[in-house]
This record gives sequence, C-alpha cells and structure tokens, in this order.
Amino acid sequence: MGLPAAQMIPLEEDFEGVLKVSGTRITLDTVIYAFLNGATPEEIVQQYSSINLADIYYILGYYLHNQPEVESYLQIRQQERIKVREQNEAQFAPQGIRDRLTARPPHRRIEKCFD
Repeated sequence: MGLPAAQMIPLEEDFEGVLKVSGTRITLDTVIYAFLNGATPEEIVQQYSSINLADIYYILGYYLHNQPEVESYLQIRQQERIKVREQNEAQFAPQGIRDRLTARPPHRRIEKCFD
C-alpha cells in the first residue's frame, strides 16, 4: 500500500487573474484574510458553505508553505481594489449620497389589476 498521489491545490485563476477556490466564487484573498483574522478552517467552511474542509486545509497549507509569494499576490490585489475604488469614487462622487437618496420621491406602489 503506497501513499496517495499528490493533490493539486484547489485554486483556479479567472479571466482577470483572480485566484478562486476551484468550483466557487470564493477568492483566495477571502480565505487567507479569514484565517489571518483568527478563523479556523472549520469556521471558514461554516461561513462559506461552497468550500469543503479538505480544500481549506490544502489552501492554508499552500499559503503557509508559500507565504512570501501569496503575500505579494495579496498586496497586488489590495492595490487593485484601491485603484478600482478610487475610479468609482471619481466617477460616482460619494459626497452627499445620503441626501440624494433621501431626496428621492417615495416609491409608488403599483396596483395590479386583474380583469
């Protein structure tokens, strides 16, 4: 009886270069930040039910064995998020949004008529 074959890390890259847990929309960022904020693998699975526990352990093991590379990837992703937020704020100024929303006319109820 031999050892099982090596398991591939359950991550896939989407068309934008974002690493996600295979077969889900959960990003590597999400899993790692949950772990770094003190969540156990079991808690991560409870919060993101589309991931199985074995995959979380594989991903966390990958992170722990490759911390410099993963940290670099996470920094790049953070810079991209900041850039996108700045672009969105430039295009859609957040100042006064509460006033604009509360100034909207009340939602009209549409009555359905059945003949």
